[in-house]
Amino acid sequence: MGFSRRQFLSNAAVTTASLAIGGDAIAQSQNGNQTPGQASQARELPKPKQPVIITKVTGKQSIDQGWQMLKDGQDTLDAALHICKAQEDDPNDQTVGLGGLPNEEGVVELDSCCMHGPTRKAGSVGGVRNIKNVCLVARDVMRHTGHVMLCGEGAERFAVAMGHPRENLLTEPSRKMWLLWKETNSTQDWWGAGPDDTRWKTPEAPQITLERKRKKLIELAADFGIEPELRERAAEYILFPPTGTIHVSLVNEKGEMSGATTTSGLAWKLPGRLGDSPVVGAGCYCDQDVGSAGATGSGEENIKIAGAHTIVENMRRGMSPREAGMEALQRIVRNYNHDMNRLRYVEMVYYILRRDGQYAGVSLWSNNPSGKPLRFAVHDGSSRLEQTVALLQGNSISWPAEPKPVEEKR
Repeated sequence: MGFSRRQFLSNAAVTTASLAIGGDAIAQSQNGNQTPGQASQARELPKPKQPVIITKVTGKQSIDQGWQMLKDGQDTLDAALHICKAQEDDPNDQTVGLGGLPNEEGVVELDSCCMHGPTRKAGSVGGVRNIKNVCLVARDVMRHTGHVMLCGEGAERFAVAMGHPRENLLTEPSRKMWLLWKETNSTQDWWGAGPDDTRWKTPEAPQITLERKRKKLIELAADFGIEPELRERAAEYILFPPTGTIHVSLVNEKGEMSGATTTSGLAWKLPGRLGDSPVVGAGCYCDQDVGSAGATGSGEENIKIAGAHTIVENMRRGMSPREAGMEALQRIVRNYNHDMNRLRYVEMVYYILRRDGQYAGVSLWSNNPSGKPLRFAVHDGSSRLEQTVALLQGNSISWPAEPKPVEEKR
């Protein structure tokens, strides 16, 4: 049966209303810079007047340098990887590279992928241990092999052959936080059915309040020698295991684009787990003619809808960046049959950039699990943070949501 674009937008509006979505979210998404239905293939998108970069909030510390690289005429992928590498090198960013939170066995495993618009090439690595700058290794795969993706031990050996040094990525703060997690959680936390499985049951009401748990975790953090200024963060990471990741999409004044994503993945994950970050078309996708997109959040959900590729193809069909991202989020909602009890355990943020410099940051929820508004970084001549446009109002709940009560472990 045929299904027109007009019918889709109409149905989407009804669906979002039934989900108690913020009233202006879809209206905003339809007020994009391009008329819905206008085929971008019919004409070449114009070049931006200035370079544009869109990335996660954590990329703000190096976004100025990345933007200047574009102004100076340096390669777009080099600029994207400069921003990614800055986070990989920063031990205080415990979701990427050095100091990333480990898997359940205490081992840091990193993933990354990149796409170079001008040459239409891609490179990816997954489950890499002992190599800090995996974003550069992904570029090496792209440049120096006939492959697109390497993973695990083979990727590590390749990285060493390319001159990347082996080093211990587990910093003392991350190691101590892992020990705190081990003390207060079952090692089976990521085993068993997930929220997308019919066997999964909504966790029961907590035995003690969240604030009381947080307080107990902060107290216990002192027993593990966690520095006072890091104890609240440690408690947050135990209660809400971060998914990590930074994505960068950018375009220069010539209309040349690139995208890159890098991560230490989901905290306390099963060894060998790969999320969306190393998957070309999910965690990152760039098409020189149309745009670039990437994601942070629940990697498993993004893989299932090939999120970044879906968004770029939506823009190819004429959607604005905001529209394209909101439609991808609707697919995630559809996969859960609009079940809000399950969707509360899903988090997704998309960073979207069209070739003409138009951009959007969209999110499934308006706030992060801690209740703070979700934002993203952008630079188009001035560096700033903007709030995402959200499909659902409120915040997600990190899953698994119920660590064992700390009192039982004292």
